[in-house]
Amino acid sequence: MKERAKYMTRYAEALRARADRLKECAILEAGCPVSSNVMGAQVHTPLRMTDEIVDLFLRLPEHEENPLPIHERVNPFFTVQSLKRWSPLGVVSAISAYNVPFYTAFWKVIPALMAGDTVILRPNPLTPLSSLVFAEAADEAGLPKGVMNVIMEQGLEGGLAMTTHPDVDMVSFTGSCTVGAKVAEQAAPTLKRLVLELGGKSAQIYLPDAVGRAASAASSVCLSHAGQGCVLGTRVFVPQESKDQVLEGMAKALEGVKIGPASDPATVLGPVISAGQRARCEHFVEAAVAEGGRVVAGGKRPEGLDKGFYFEPTVLDLPDNKNPAAQDEIFGPVIGVIGYRDLDHAVEMANDSKFGLSGWVHGADKVKALEVGLRIRSGAVNINGALMSSYASGGGIKMSGQGRERGIEGLREFQMMTTLNIGG
Repeated sequence: MKERAKYMTRYAEALRARADRLKECAILEAGCPVSSNVMGAQVHTPLRMTDEIVDLFLRLPEHEENPLPIHERVNPFFTVQSLKRWSPLGVVSAISAYNVPFYTAFWKVIPALMAGDTVILRPNPLTPLSSLVFAEAADEAGLPKGVMNVIMEQGLEGGLAMTTHPDVDMVSFTGSCTVGAKVAEQAAPTLKRLVLELGGKSAQIYLPDAVGRAASAASSVCLSHAGQGCVLGTRVFVPQESKDQVLEGMAKALEGVKIGPASDPATVLGPVISAGQRARCEHFVEAAVAEGGRVVAGGKRPEGLDKGFYFEPTVLDLPDNKNPAAQDEIFGPVIGVIGYRDLDHAVEMANDSKFGLSGWVHGADKVKALEVGLRIRSGAVNINGALMSSYASGGGIKMSGQGRERGIEGLREFQMMTTLNIGG
C-alpha cells in the first residue's frame, strides 16, 4: 500500500500539471462556462482530492495487506482465531458520464488504483477528451504498463466487453437509469460487483424559517452547468402560503442571465449537451403544463442562438408532486416549485420518488433541519447547502443506483475481504 501511495502521489502531480488542459476540455466538450461554479467540480476539486484519497487509505487500520485479528474463541476442546485481510479486487471497468467527465471518472480510477486494482476506463462518447489525461499522466508517473487503460470508441463493442468479459471483476458506472439497468443486466451472468451512480430528482425542502433563501435555488440549479447534475435539487418544496413569493423571486433571479458559448467569460448559462437533451427539456415543460403546471420563467429556446443546444433557465409552478416534471429527471436548466401544507407533507412528497440519490434541507434551526433530513430516503442529504467531501460516502438507493463512492465505504468497493478462521 505504501508503495502504491508513492505512485499515486506522482500520478496526482502529473494530473495537476494538466489542469489547464482539463479546464479547456470541460469548456469545449462538456459546454461548461469558463466562469461557472461547476468548473471547480469539473477540474479543481478532483485534483485536490487525490491527496485526500491517499491519506484516507493510509489512515485505515487495515491498510497493511496482512491478516488482522478480529476475534478469538477458546474452550476446553479447541481454539479458533479469526483474521481478515483486505486485498485488491482485480480488474475494474470504469464507465464515466458526460456532464462532469473528469470528475466521474476520477472517483473510479483513483480509488481503484490505490486499492491495487487495474482499470479500464471508457468515457462517454460525447465527452471523451479529458479521459486521455488519465492515460498520459499514468505514463508520466511511471505506472506499470497495463495498470491504467483507456478505451475510446463511438460504438458499443468495447463497452459490452467491459460489462460481460469474465476477466472483469467489477463495473463502476455513472449515467442514466436506463443504461445503468442495461449494465446490470449484462454483468449479471458473471455476477460482477457493481457500483451504479444513476439519475436523481433531488428534493429541496425549505423550512418556514428559511423560505427567504428559496429564490436562490433557481440560480443554483438552472445555472449550474445548465442543470446537468444528478444531485441538483430540482424539486423545491416551500410552504404553500409562501409559494407565490418564491416563484416571483426565482423569476427575478434569472432575469438578464447571459446565455451563450461556454468559452465566453461573460456567459453564465451554456448549452446542454445535445439536441436530444434540449428536446427532453422541451418535452417536460410541455408535459408539466398539460398536467396543470405553469411556466413562470423561460421554457423555450433563447432567441438569436441558433447554433448550439441552448435552453432558457426555466421555473415551473407545479400543482403537486405527481406532475411529470416532478417525477422524472430532466437534466436541463429546469426547476419545479411545489407547495406543502406542513413538514410531514413535505417529507412525504420528497420521498414519493423512484429516485434516491441526494436531498437538501434548509432551515435557520439546524436541529430541526437535521430532523427533517433524517427522514428523507436518500443516499445523501445536505443540510443548509453543505457539499460532499472525500471523507464522506454517497450513492443512490431505488432507481438512483447501488454501491457507494467516496469515503471508506467507497474505497472498500474496490477491495475484497478474506476471512481466515484458524483452528488448533
